[in-house]
Amino acid sequence: MLRSPRAMPFKYFAEVDWRHRFIVLVPLSLFLYISFSYAVGTPFSLGSAFVTGGRLSSDAARTSRLRHAPPSESLEVAARLEKKAALKRSRIAVCLVGGARRFELTGPSLIRNVLGKYPNSDLFLHSPLDKGAYKFSLLKDAPRIAAVKIFKPEPMPETEAQNRVLTSSGSPNGIQGLLQYFNLVQGCLSLIDAYQERHNFTYDWIVRTRVDGYWSGPLTGDHFVPSKYVVPSGSRYNGLNDRFGAGDPKTSRAALSRLDMIPLLDAAGYRLLNSETAFKAQLTVASVPYRADRLPFCIVSDRTYGFPPESFGVPVAAMSSRGPMSGAKCRPCKPVCAGPCVADVMGALNKWWSWTEWDKGSLQLCDASGPWEDGWEQEFDRVAGKKSAAARKRVAELGMEECAKDLGATKNRTEIWEAPEPAEICKLGLGGG
Repeated sequence: MLRSPRAMPFKYFAEVDWRHRFIVLVPLSLFLYISFSYAVGTPFSLGSAFVTGGRLSSDAARTSRLRHAPPSESLEVAARLEKKAALKRSRIAVCLVGGARRFELTGPSLIRNVLGKYPNSDLFLHSPLDKGAYKFSLLKDAPRIAAVKIFKPEPMPETEAQNRVLTSSGSPNGIQGLLQYFNLVQGCLSLIDAYQERHNFTYDWIVRTRVDGYWSGPLTGDHFVPSKYVVPSGSRYNGLNDRFGAGDPKTSRAALSRLDMIPLLDAAGYRLLNSETAFKAQLTVASVPYRADRLPFCIVSDRTYGFPPESFGVPVAAMSSRGPMSGAKCRPCKPVCAGPCVADVMGALNKWWSWTEWDKGSLQLCDASGPWEDGWEQEFDRVAGKKSAAARKRVAELGMEECAKDLGATKNRTEIWEAPEPAEICKLGLGGG
């Protein structure tokens, strides 16, 4: 007897072993769902679907938000990402100047938060030879070192123009101290020029910072501004904060030519300038626009200052301050002034002198009227973290043999070495036989 054709499909489905079909159909359905999700612009994360009950992963959620963001916001994010990528590709010269007094505290932060953030950055060190120079052995961990010049400072002749333009007021070593500092800065520019000429290229950016600067956070791309010179806000002393600077080659040349600009300042009629007012004047004479930013670093200082500071006094920040401290003086201490106390102190300071940003609890103050407090090492280690603490302890325990080895490794990684032999530098600081 013939079977009804219409009955055959039903019998077929009844006889199918659906256990085997299920094994195939479930993955196929999931694949189709994921494909459809991407087609409509909503990425689906398989891992997050099972772990978070179908919620989007953070990366997928961020992508989804960008796709659905207003055009202006999407363009802004895209521009920021492109700038960050461009900086990663850029050649950056990092000019580091000053004595190595507390480099065991500041060096690791510079390597981590400045040099380590930009793979194409080259370090240029210009420093006087003193008993602390052996601490530059920490630079063996720096990513790239182009040039090191450690020299024995000599008195500099003072010209009539320099004595007219500059003032000894407020400078610990008078006009001679200003000239020595200006020579450190401009000498670093000379090192950069020699390196560029040797390799026939020009850096895209030049960053100038100080050996005694402690970086509590990274130097971000927001502080690289074409055709403008970026300086820290606050601590302006009637001029511009000159404890850091970043700019393109043209603006940096005007900013770093501190000795060469003095005759031009003299011709323009400037008189009795301190370092900060001279710095502002030279940018003005050179027609270089500038921008003052909040930056995550402070200047570690052993100097004592009255507390609480009066109108023209100097506030000293605790290194534990949330910041950014923008180059304010600092030391490792247990803060004695926070919150409303800081508001009272900073409110009494002259805003065009030593004042610095303090809003939203970003600043805490030390009593710096005496030497560093007992137990500062433990306070520093707590604030700076394990790696910086290990570097501090290593320098504190450094012997002649290890010092010569580490500084020798630094020399071997440096293309231009204008400094005494590592063993000689170590002997000066550690007193080896």
